[in-house]
Amino acid sequence: MKKVLLTTTAVIFTAGFASAGDMSMSGAIKLTYGSFGTGSQAASGTDDFTSEADLDIAATSASGGITMSGTLEVDEGGTAAGPVTISTGMLTFTYDKNDLGALAMNPDGTVNAALAGNDGEDNNYGDYSIAFSAGGMGVVYTKDQETSDNVIAVSYTAGALGLTLTATDESNGPTDGAAADVAAGTALSYDEATDGGKETVIGATYTTGPYTIAISGNDADDQAWDASVSMVSGDTTVTVASDESEVMSVAIAYTSGAMSISASQEFSEGDNTTVSLSYTEGALTFGAALDTGQEDHFGDEAQLLLTAGYTDGDVSIAAKGTDQDEMEVSVSFAF
Repeated sequence: MKKVLLTTTAVIFTAGFASAGDMSMSGAIKLTYGSFGTGSQAASGTDDFTSEADLDIAATSASGGITMSGTLEVDEGGTAAGPVTISTGMLTFTYDKNDLGALAMNPDGTVNAALAGNDGEDNNYGDYSIAFSAGGMGVVYTKDQETSDNVIAVSYTAGALGLTLTATDESNGPTDGAAADVAAGTALSYDEATDGGKETVIGATYTTGPYTIAISGNDADDQAWDASVSMVSGDTTVTVASDESEVMSVAIAYTSGAMSISASQEFSEGDNTTVSLSYTEGALTFGAALDTGQEDHFGDEAQLLLTAGYTDGDVSIAAKGTDQDEMEVSVSFAF
């Protein structure tokens, strides 16, 4: 009896392994020296070494009419399940707990400021989405299971015309901002950081020759709207925009060989200036970015960010610094 059972088990295991689908692994090793903040939160501690190791194991099954894929994510902090996707025909279901960005709110930044994630940047909290696509129409429904907050995004394209409608309900916000947890100092506060609530935004774009016209507006009591016209001429793109605050802006982007340059300037009720430059020559890269609207920000969101990189085979060396006296140097390779 034992021999029969073992044989049966082996047959089942073999059959399961043979139909397991395709599997792939990828990862990266990184050693960093320095100290970098993020968003509105300054770096903590002094310059020091940190190491990271990441391994992603992805599997996909597409032997029938239903395709399913998933990822196991392993790093120095432990293991976690990545997004799981199931699709058939025109429908796709995706589950990725608290990591779908259609639902995202930024924390207060002044309550429990020492907690990780309280950097003034958006925190995703969508759990699953259902997407439908047919012809020129697409519909995506995203929901947070704990709060029932949700987003419905509808898009339609017909030739040069594109239409969008997005209805957002963020009345509750992320569950890690619950009042009891905030009071206990174990969660972030979202009360003063976002409008939340409900909002519907309608937008349209139309392209004719080198010109693209875009408009959008919402249904809030204090209505917000944006309008822009962009023109492409060779390697140059010029965009003129305005919004409900009477902020006018002009932006220009230019690419020539190894160099890309872009700049924008606000007028009337705004005065922000942005300038960015990137240069790539063989294994060497250089970048500089200035955004006067990012005053008192840190890390990659600082007002001034300088970057440089060099690649030698599979190994990449990167360095960056900001106007906040931050610096970071890293050596990494991906596999």
